Amino acid sequence: MTPDLTAKLDIERAIEALLFAAAAPLSAADLARRLPEGADVGKALAALKSRYADRGVTLDVVADKWQFRTAPDLGYLMVEEREDPRRLSKAALETLAIIAYHQPVTRAEIETIRGVGLSRGTLDVLHEMNLIRLRGRRRSPGRPVTYGTTEHFLEVFSLPSLHDLPGAADMRAAGLLDLNVPADFVIPEPGGAREVEDPIGLEEMEQVEFAQDFFESAEGEAH
Repeated sequence: MTPDLTAKLDIERAIEALLFAAAAPLSAADLARRLPEGADVGKALAALKSRYADRGVTLDVVADKWQFRTAPDLGYLMVEEREDPRRLSKAALETLAIIAYHQPVTRAEIETIRGVGLSRGTLDVLHEMNLIRLRGRRRSPGRPVTYGTTEHFLEVFSLPSLHDLPGAADMRAAGLLDLNVPADFVIPEPGGAREVEDPIGLEEMEQVEFAQDFFESAEGEAH
């Protein structure tokens, strides 16, 4: 066996060991920091993914991070008790889709796109399920809070990245779009250029939620 081939296999074995022992998914950068300088991490990951394609565990990438997972067709073997998954309401699914495709997006923008008001409970449910997060404040009058999706959102929907969200052609092929939609109908590019935001810290996040609760309660009492 040539030295070059030996070195290549050693890198693959090292990455295999790191991913197997890791408590959480690792990015290519995480792996590179633990390997000799100049190691071709991308090539080794591609080789490992191919090698494990038909095995009991597969090498998957979610949110640009790599992890060994049980092969999808063998998942039933890992389940002893089945629980009914928490289902999202139609309003929550619509809201989540708007946030995914338009993020960072404000509550007012969500309501404008949906054409109806948004209950606070809808955002609460998406927060509790770790599907959305506060992204920051828009640098516009009133400095409204913006929302975006989380890495858990990508994991739940098995998406490598936001750029892998289905486009109009994919949705039409899956029967999710009416064939008679207007010719100018477009699916927005997720993560497109938006106004610059200022990040929100944990303490300020709590203040934002308190203020929303307070004003909504006051508004309800006034009615």
